[in-house]
Amino acid sequence: MLKIGLTGGIGSGKTTVAKVFETLGIPVYYADDAAKELMHTDEDLKQQIIRHFGSETYENGTLNRQYLSQKVFNNAEQLQLLNSLVHPATIKDAQNWMLKQTTPYSIKEAALIFESGSEKNLDYVIGVHAPATLRIQRVMQRDGITKEEVLQRIGKQMNEEDKMELCNFVIENDEQHLLIPQVMALHEQLLLLAQ
Repeated sequence: MLKIGLTGGIGSGKTTVAKVFETLGIPVYYADDAAKELMHTDEDLKQQIIRHFGSETYENGTLNRQYLSQKVFNNAEQLQLLNSLVHPATIKDAQNWMLKQTTPYSIKEAALIFESGSEKNLDYVIGVHAPATLRIQRVMQRDGITKEEVLQRIGKQMNEEDKMELCNFVIENDEQHLLIPQVMALHEQLLLLAQ
C-alpha cells in the first residue's frame, strides 16, 4: 500500500481535496486533528509537555489551550520546542494508522509534511496550490480574521512555491482549474502506481 502525503499552505484547500479523496474511498489521516487528540491521550507526550511548559499546561487532565498558546504564540523557540515534541508522536501515530489501512493507498493530510520531516515515511507527496490573494481571502472568511493576521500566519509557514517544488504532484486549487477532475486523474495515477 502506498503512503501519500497531502500538503499546502494555509487556505490552499488541502482539506477540501482530502474530502474528495475520501469520497473515492481513500482513507485520510488528518494530522492536525490527530495532534490535538494525542495531546490529550498520549501519556508520554503529555508528560513531556508538562516537563517543558509546566503543570499549568493541563487542568484536570485536559490541555489548557489558552495557556499553551500564550507560551508559544509569539515565541519561535517555544513553538519549535512544542513541535519537536508533538511531531514525532503524530508521525508515529500516522505510521501505525497507515499500516492498518487496506486500500491501495492512504493519505496523510498535514500542513507541515516537509517541516516535520514526515515526507521520509511517505512514498509520494501531493501539494495543493492556490495563489496568495485567494488563500488570504479564504482564511479571512473561514476564521473571521484580518488580512494582517492571515499574513502573520502565512509568514510563519514555509514558502508556498518552495513547498510545491518538493511535491511529486501538484493540484491547482485556484478557481480557474476544476478541482474534481484533477483529483480523479491523480486517483487513477496512484491506483496504477500502487499495483
